[in-house]
Amino acid sequence: MKRILLPALLIALATPAMAAAANAAGNSTAKADAAIGRHLDKLGYTYEVDEDGDYQMVFDVEGDRTQIVYVRSAVEDFGTHNIREIWSPGYTSKSKQFPAEVANRLLEDSQDAKMGGWVKQDTTAMFVVKIDADASTEQLSDAIDAAIRTADAMELELTKKDDL
Repeated sequence: MKRILLPALLIALATPAMAAAANAAGNSTAKADAAIGRHLDKLGYTYEVDEDGDYQMVFDVEGDRTQIVYVRSAVEDFGTHNIREIWSPGYTSKSKQFPAEVANRLLEDSQDAKMGGWVKQDTTAMFVVKIDADASTEQLSDAIDAAIRTADAMELELTKKDDL
């Protein structure tokens, strides 16, 4: 087992450095997955593609609020599963550590969520929905909707603001 983990760890550590070197040389390794664009076009969603090749959208939500969501182009593999992630931020901490009451609330909400769960991305709590990379247009739309609604509700609950 150690023989498999060590090379995998070394590859994982080297990958960001290789990507940075390729980007510095003008050879962007991040490409937008055109299949996502076709789904989003079919849904009539307005989007931008960011520097990572991810699709970024801003949606109007209840109460004159907006919510940002990202559909990641990168596909993660686990065994025979190919997984796409949809991210939406719901909380940003002033420090690296979330206050205990916020962290506990996020865990509670993850338990109640029908799709997805909360993750810590640096100082931001992101609601992440994971779906099959080859999900249908309707399934992608449902996942985007779940991410938007859940993240916006948590943002409103924890901050009473519309920052994300």
